[in-house]
Amino acid sequence: MPGLPGAPGVSGRAASGAGRLDGKVAIITGGARGLGLAYARRFVAEGACVLVADVVDGGPALARLGAPDVTHAVRADVAVFADCAGMVEAAQQRFGRVDVLVSNAAIFATLKPGHFEAIPEAEWDRVMAVNVKGIWNCARAVAPVMRAQGGGRIVNVASAIAHKGTAGLLHYVTSKGAVIAMTRALARELGPDGIAVNALAPGLIMSETVLANPDITAFQREAVLASRALKREATAEDVEGTVVFLASDDSAFMTGQTLIVDGGSVFV
Repeated sequence: MPGLPGAPGVSGRAASGAGRLDGKVAIITGGARGLGLAYARRFVAEGACVLVADVVDGGPALARLGAPDVTHAVRADVAVFADCAGMVEAAQQRFGRVDVLVSNAAIFATLKPGHFEAIPEAEWDRVMAVNVKGIWNCARAVAPVMRAQGGGRIVNVASAIAHKGTAGLLHYVTSKGAVIAMTRALARELGPDGIAVNALAPGLIMSETVLANPDITAFQREAVLASRALKREATAEDVEGTVVFLASDDSAFMTGQTLIVDGGSVFV
């Protein structure tokens, strides 16, 4: 992963003093690899305690983060509510509270693009279960804790592809459109409790998980690059700062919004 340190310790703001997330406790789903791990690294650098939740073993991720005092990992399938409730409980037990939820877990990097009629029904159902139901499960698991604390911040990871309506990944595009709509509705429901809900919509990011699937990179890479106002590929560092902004007090009076970070491929 670009920018992820291989040696123990964290970089960036943490090395120079106070960070924008000092004293915050964050859960990051899908945090053991790819963009989720990049977000975890940046959150630690900004002073947060981070619980990494993923369907894979989080041990290697914690080793790469190199900050055992402020990180923890649990296995969780966001499509299963009991797993989501368990990760929230684990965060409370380890760190005492939950201030931020980054709902990043999603099925994308392993997909093979193709015509919508050829999508296997089981694959469609699994994409919806993780990418859509998983956002709902995580929100309803963490909302009671945030409500009792007097507030919190939820950051849902959508995708700029929902604004493009790109052909060849109908289930994924549909799921991310649902995330944007859900973010708006959740913001209305949770606003009275002091809980802000916003979304990040990245463009195609050359994370390690995306690069591992040539079906995805070959399908979109050149077309996406050509469509951007900023003519270069994107890495994790291009979006992680936006997640920090949405998780921090810098966006305290902002809710129900989706920020597109894709180098100017989509203007809305």
